[in-house]
Amino acid sequence: MTTILVDNRKIKPSKVVCVGRNYAEHIKELNNKIPDQMVVFNKPNTSITTELTSYHQEVLHYEGEICFTIKNKKIYSVGFGLDLTKRTLQSELKSKQLPWERAKAFDGSAVFSKFIRLSEGNWQGLSLELLINGVRVQSGGVNNMLYSPDDIVREIQSYSTLNNGDVIMTGTPSGVGTVQMGDIFTGRIKQYDQVLIESQWIAK
Repeated sequence: MTTILVDNRKIKPSKVVCVGRNYAEHIKELNNKIPDQMVVFNKPNTSITTELTSYHQEVLHYEGEICFTIKNKKIYSVGFGLDLTKRTLQSELKSKQLPWERAKAFDGSAVFSKFIRLSEGNWQGLSLELLINGVRVQSGGVNNMLYSPDDIVREIQSYSTLNNGDVIMTGTPSGVGTVQMGDIFTGRIKQYDQVLIESQWIAK
């Protein structure tokens, strides 16, 4: 699957651009250092899926994220995403100072809800919640980010073209962990107190 739903229309992004280490508490929980500049990596559109898997050559970790699509070089819509990660492999690659796309960009590593249009791209007040089996494990919002959505778009466009339909994953707050088969994941996107999106997946 290489398509997403934006306002109930199928769109095929050319790529998914991800921001790492964008929440201070998540940086602490993985014992990383706050970077001097934005950490950015790409996933291919073959990573896109609506199915949540618990295993891909190793046990997977979940990372809930606020995600945006782009239209005319600006933020157009918002959705909930899970950045699935091979944490053991990522740690091995990082220890050898090697790129870690193998741990992040595999098929099925980008799980998305539907996306809905934001009026004039207004991302103010957006936040996410991730619940597993009814227990909230992650929460955070744009006010907690080291780099705002506008900062992210500007930085990416300083070196790479963002095509219409491309997805930006803006990083994850603290509370990441392993995906267990059979767990029920509920992802929400809120704007202030209003729930914009709620999606549910059962881990396979």
